[in-house]
Amino acid sequence: MKIHREGYPSIVKFFFFSLLFDTAIIAMSHNNTIVILIVAVITLIIGILIFNFFRHPKRQLVPNENKIFSPADGKVVTIEKLIDTAYFNDERLQISIFMSLTDVHINWVPISGKIVYKRYFPGKHMVAFNPKSSEKNERAEIVVRTKTGKEILVRQVAGIMARRVINYYSAEDEIKQFNEIGIIKFGSRLDVILPTDVNVTVKLGQKVKGIETCLAEFS
Repeated sequence: MKIHREGYPSIVKFFFFSLLFDTAIIAMSHNNTIVILIVAVITLIIGILIFNFFRHPKRQLVPNENKIFSPADGKVVTIEKLIDTAYFNDERLQISIFMSLTDVHINWVPISGKIVYKRYFPGKHMVAFNPKSSEKNERAEIVVRTKTGKEILVRQVAGIMARRVINYYSAEDEIKQFNEIGIIKFGSRLDVILPTDVNVTVKLGQKVKGIETCLAEFS
């Protein structure tokens, strides 16, 4: 298990500020054993959560150009048809994945192709499972066009704890299935907007793993 490169600055900041905070609390408590124990346990728990959040797992990958894989770990919270106004302006199928604090927060490319659209939106930090978060929260969107001309939109949505959406790609970039799109620091949701004629292979409420679980297949 590795730590994602985006995690190192956060880990260094955590240890620096926790050292200052813990030292001050212990000094004010006059080296009270109970206070020292409580501070140590709290610091340890937060440290484990941060390391866990930025973990970079190694996974067995089997590329398949006919399958759209999950771009993130988490729970499927939405499978619905809607009129997409972000890019397509027609009826599409949306599958949304909510990432809890205990999930891996790396985001991956669900299918190979060329990025034909990218846009970043500054915004609010509402709870990510709120349907409005896809429209109101800070987010980044890319549209991937496959070699067969199919297009899917991947939207990274920040949540109530998230304060930074990172996306490594630009419009016109060629991307490969299972490459990293980026990461959402301490948040929260991925929307995948698909053609309506795909065969959905997941269910509402299902736990999925990034680049291992197939969300849908092209007909």
